[in-house]
Amino acid sequence: MTHSIRNALPDDLPSVRDIYNDAVRNTTAIWNEQPVDLANRQAWLAARQAQGYPVLVVVDPQGEVLGYGSFGDWRPFQGFRQTVEHSVYVRADQRGNGLGTLILSALVDAAREGDKHVMVAAIESGNQASIKLHQRLGFVITGQMPQVGSKFGRWLDLTFMQLNLTPDAQPSATPTE
Repeated sequence: MTHSIRNALPDDLPSVRDIYNDAVRNTTAIWNEQPVDLANRQAWLAARQAQGYPVLVVVDPQGEVLGYGSFGDWRPFQGFRQTVEHSVYVRADQRGNGLGTLILSALVDAAREGDKHVMVAAIESGNQASIKLHQRLGFVITGQMPQVGSKFGRWLDLTFMQLNLTPDAQPSATPTE
């Protein structure tokens, strides 16, 4: 079966919402506890597009959305303009089939094309599948923060990973107006 990666369309958002809400309800991949509605995902997509950031979906040959990913500003300060943080989510019945690798690889390519220097991942420390996926793509663990969050009645630890997208690059000049 051949899967393809493409930019998300408004018609994809019900599937994106469902994947997101499943992660909210059943995993520690998202530290939110309340599901979102379609309007939330529409606003999220519009905000990402306005910032010039990708929202990618992986689809099967029939066009069914099996997962999605995006990246955005890591921190809202000019000095961090070349660093982005990403997120990748795969539909529960499709996990373990390599789709996360496809999405994350496409996001890394998009970040490089967008002149980003570092991509950051913030992963719940118990999510070894995600940590191993990131390591396979060259991400390294740069920090661990115990008990900085909670969900399902327990404390959660956070592992930070990063990928240097342009190891030999020099910082760009501060934007001027």
